[in-house]
Amino acid sequence: MSGMSGSSRSRTAAAAAAAALALLVSGCASGGSGDSGAAPSPQSTYSAVVAAAEPTPDTDDFSVVEIQGIKIGAPQNWSIDKTGGLLCMRPPGQDSCGYGAVQVIPHVAENDPNDWPKKQFNKPDGWASDPTSCRSLGTADSGGAGVTGAEQLDVDNPQGLTQHADGLRSHHREWEVSCDNGDTFETRLWFLPESDIAVYVWSVDAQYSALYDEIAASMNTDDYKRD
Repeated sequence: MSGMSGSSRSRTAAAAAAAALALLVSGCASGGSGDSGAAPSPQSTYSAVVAAAEPTPDTDDFSVVEIQGIKIGAPQNWSIDKTGGLLCMRPPGQDSCGYGAVQVIPHVAENDPNDWPKKQFNKPDGWASDPTSCRSLGTADSGGAGVTGAEQLDVDNPQGLTQHADGLRSHHREWEVSCDNGDTFETRLWFLPESDIAVYVWSVDAQYSALYDEIAASMNTDDYKRD
C-alpha cells in the first residue's frame, strides 16, 4: 500500500476540484466564515480562493452533499449515508462506513470520549480515537487483529496544511499502521481545530488515493454553525 499521496497530478486535481465545488455552492469564494488571520495556519483564510491551475473539470463527476452546513463534493457513483452525527461516502461495493470510505464529522472532538483528534492529530498514534484495532482490507470487518505501531507519513505541504474550497486550511495528516498479523493499512485526516471538523479516511483503498485529496479539498464550511 502506498503511504504517500503526493504528486503534481494529485495537487492539481485537488485544486481543480476545490474550484469546481466553489462554483456549485454559495459563498465559496468569499472565505467569509468568521475565521481569519494572515499567517498560513490551520483555519485561517486567504483573501480569496486560489484559482485552479487548469480549467475546471466536469462537475458531473461530483455532486454536492451536506451535513450541518458543511458542503463537500462526493463522487457520483458513491453511496451517501448520514448516521450517528456524521456523513459517510462509501465507494462502490462497500456496504459499511469502513474500508475505503470517507467520513465528514462535525464537532468531532466535542463528541469523542477521548477528545480525538484535537489532542492526538500530531502524534504517531493519533490516527484514531482508539488506535488498537487493525483496519486492513482483510480485517476491517472482523477487527480480528491488533496493532503493533504506526508511523506518521509526509504529505505534500511541508507545513502539513490543506486549503479547502472556502479558503480555510486544515491540518492534513496521514499514517501507516502495522498490524500484529503482518498487514498494514493507511488512514488520512483533515482537521479544522477551531471549527472542530474532520474529514477522515477510515482505511485507505489505494485505488482512490488521489480522489480522497480531491474530496477533502472541495469542502466548504461557510454555512456551518461553529460553537
